[in-house]
Amino acid sequence: MSTRIAWIVLIAATAFFAAAGCSSAQIVALGASATAGYGLPSSESFPSQLQAMLQARGSATQVTNAGVSGETTSQILSRVDSSVPEGTRIVILSLFMLNDGHHGVSPAMHRANVASIQQRLRARHIRIVDASGLIMAAAKAGLLQRDGLHLTAEGNRRVAAGLMASLR
Repeated sequence: MSTRIAWIVLIAATAFFAAAGCSSAQIVALGASATAGYGLPSSESFPSQLQAMLQARGSATQVTNAGVSGETTSQILSRVDSSVPEGTRIVILSLFMLNDGHHGVSPAMHRANVASIQQRLRARHIRIVDASGLIMAAAKAGLLQRDGLHLTAEGNRRVAAGLMASLR
């Protein structure tokens, strides 16, 4: 009988810790190089800076950077379910046409992929926050690296600060 109880306790503990691990990614930033923080240390990407800002305010919310430089919206669509684990409450999207255009993806297919990504997230009752406007505003303010495409650390800080306002 004690062996049976030990197994039940072990199974319950395993289920508890598995569930706790699944809910650790409460916010996921999903996109390509603008999300990944291309050309910068990972700590200077907007998801990392957002995480630091949330922690500074005493929040236990976790921000996961699921940005992969160079990806197209088709590639992001193919990994959306694996990149956004159970327990995610908010997904921050930054999905631009640039990589799609380099790979011959039409604007219509780009829009269809973005719509499919959003549809999958909404079906899971995940709130979507679009960071594209904040990224474009930082780029227009001249906060770009030498490549003229990717944000500087300050540009990413501004995006993170703008997202803080959206997340309240």
